[in-house]
This record gives sequence, structure tokens and C-alpha cells, in this order.
Amino acid sequence: MRNRWMRRGPGLGGTPLAGGLAGALGIAGLALASAGTAAAQEVVELPGEDRWLEPEFEEVYRVGGIDGADWEQFGRVRLVGFDGAGRLFVFDNQADRVTVAGPRGDFLHAFGRAGEGPGEFRNADGLAIMRDGRAVLADRGHRAYHIFAADGEFERMVRMRPEPGALFITDLLPGPGGEAIFSAVGAPLLSSSFSASADAGEPAPHMSRPVERILLTGDEARKDTVAEGWLPQEGNWPDARDRRLALGIRLPPPRVFGPKMLPGALPDGSVAFSDSSAYAIKIARPDAGVWRILRRPLDPEPVTDRVIANEKDRQLRELEESSGEGPRRTVNGVVVSGSVPARARERIANLEFFDEISIVRDLATTWNGRIWVQRRGEDPGDDEGPIDLLAMEGRYLGSYRAGAIRMPAAFGPEGLAAFIEEDELGVRTVVVRRLPEGVN
Repeated sequence: MRNRWMRRGPGLGGTPLAGGLAGALGIAGLALASAGTAAAQEVVELPGEDRWLEPEFEEVYRVGGIDGADWEQFGRVRLVGFDGAGRLFVFDNQADRVTVAGPRGDFLHAFGRAGEGPGEFRNADGLAIMRDGRAVLADRGHRAYHIFAADGEFERMVRMRPEPGALFITDLLPGPGGEAIFSAVGAPLLSSSFSASADAGEPAPHMSRPVERILLTGDEARKDTVAEGWLPQEGNWPDARDRRLALGIRLPPPRVFGPKMLPGALPDGSVAFSDSSAYAIKIARPDAGVWRILRRPLDPEPVTDRVIANEKDRQLRELEESSGEGPRRTVNGVVVSGSVPARARERIANLEFFDEISIVRDLATTWNGRIWVQRRGEDPGDDEGPIDLLAMEGRYLGSYRAGAIRMPAAFGPEGLAAFIEEDELGVRTVVVRRLPEGVN
């Protein structure tokens, strides 16, 4: 069986293997060039056969919903997190407010509001909760990180480092030491909006999708690179680079079924991430880079003409189903309401596809070093496939069947996990459950 991760990862440049003598010589040269790096990496081969787990989770409490108390009438639950005491932090980005609930779901306090001053939000959309209870929120409008104490009092603001190009916010991952957060360039955005940089000059295109550590100890945030995630090559769009630079965007547009950059922080200060089309979970730490790779022998399928046609048909059906009266829906970033816009049909017709169907669709990490990996479903466009549970030291713990449980929105101490659920009216509730001891 061909190892497609070796074809779709930084070790071989992320390009298809060439055939014949030229390909053999190229592989040999690359192997020699990377021998020093590979020697420091431990590759753990995990079993390929699924061992199914039952989702026997104990519900601890829930907050939010129409029937909740006044303090839990959230406008829109955007992000959640836990601190080391098991307190739940709920960020309502419609009200620009963070509400804190105790370990039994009781109201403790709330902080934050819209405004121009320190500790007031202009466009906050990123949340990291430290183990000591401090909260870090990223704010596009201020171009800074707000830091709040465990009691909700505003501590200070740390300016984001000035960089050319647009500012995008992805998931903020709390560092276990409390002095830094992690994020990854190219990770899924927390919002479709972005703010342009005030700095002049053309942004240099990214050559990779780095996992970054953001140090918050000074007045201005400092970044260093934990690992260089693989960046797939740009599609055959002659004007793609010009369009990206006009918007201040330094990454090529994603292609359908292409590998996502999916990071998660681990309790020893390492970061687990997926960046390739195959099943290869990489673990990196600051100043060391990738030091362990967890692999399952699951190969991505090639993207054929039939796969492309079926995916375009599926997206067109979604457009047609949403073309009647009713609430607005978003399909591939296009708002659809009332009638099918011609530009949406044109966009689907012109979609660029990756040449393989990536396996890993989501990734999250727990407080004690478990890595949750969500795979693709039966259909190539289905992101809600089985969820694998791995231990960071290199053990496969089992899998939940597709649809048995959703990926938690946040993990906490002692097996706590928060799930954001939404009813038919769009009202969101946060349900806190406890994981069974066998998977915690």
C-alpha cells in the first residue's frame, strides 16, 4: 500500500512522486538531505482497524437556552473554555461579554463590553482560558490581546505585532505555563471578517503554514515558530496572487478536499497538528520542532472527475434547497437567500480541487494529552466522520462512530467537555459532560 503521507507532507516537498529513474534519484537525494531532521523524529504506527467506543458521557449541567435564567440569555455563544478549577467561560460575541459559571453550572460573574477603552471590545473573536483562570481575548479593532484576571478584572492589553497584510484570527490555544498562547497560520478562521493592516508595503506570501507560539509577557506580543506546517501549492489561477495581495492575504486560496491546518495544545507545552491529506498527527515543541508523528494506515482517495462532478452537484443542490423563503444560509462563503445567485453557481462551477480527499477534518486536545481526531465521513464532502482518540505518547484508544457524538467545543480538567448545541430556532446551549474514565 502506498504511503500517501510521504507524498503529501514536508518530508518530500508535498509533491507527487515522479516515476522511473528520475523519481528514484529525486527520492534518494531528498532522503539524504532530510536524514538529520528525520533522525530526531519518532514515528509511531497505530493500528488500522477501528475499535468502537460507546459515548457514555455523564451530563453535569447545561447553561443557556430560552428557559434559562436571565444571566444565561446569551445573544450568540461563540467560544467556550475551562480553567483549572473547572469553571466554564462562555464568550457571547453578540453582547461582547464573557460569562463565568461554576463547576455546578451556577453563575459566578461576567466581564467585558463593547467600547474603545482597555478591556472593552471593538471586534473580539478569539478566546484562550489559562489554567489559573486568566482569560485572553483577541481583538481585531484594537489589534491587541485583552488579558483579564481570574476574578474578571481587566489586567492589561498586549499589542499585536505589526505585520503587513490583513489580520485574521484563528483558534487561540492556551499554553499550559500561562505566559503564551498558540495559533496556526492557515487554521480555520473564527470569523469570515478580517481587518486590513495599517502598515504599508506588500505582504510577503507565506511559504508554509506555521504553528506559532505568541508570548504575552511584554507590552507587545512576540511570536516564534514551533513547527512549519506544509502549505499545498497554489492552484492554476493566473490572477490568484494578484487578488490575494490586493486584499492583503498571504496564503493561496484553499482547494476543495485539500488538507486543513488543525492544531491543538498539549499539557507538556507541545502542540499536536495535522497538515497533510493522509493520517499523520505531528507533535512539535518550541525550539525542537516535530519530534513525534502518529500515523494510522488510512490512505486518502484520489479526486477523480466523478468525485468532482458529484461534489459540485451536491453544492448546487444545497443552493437550490436554500433558494426559497426563509433564513439566510451560507454556502462556501456565499450568502444565499430567496433565489440562487448566478455568482454562487459560477463560483461552484469554477471550484479548484485538491488531487486527494483529505482524511483528517478536525482535531482537538484534552488537558491530559489525549488527541481527538475527526475523520471524513462516507461522502468526500462529509466532515462528520468517526472520531479517533489517541494518547500523545503513541497509543490508539478507540473511535466513536460517525454521528455518535460531536467534537467538543472545549475540554477541561477531570474529564470535563463542553458541547455547543443549537435548537431549530438557532438558540445555542452549552452542555457540560464528563468523559468516562477509560477515555480520559
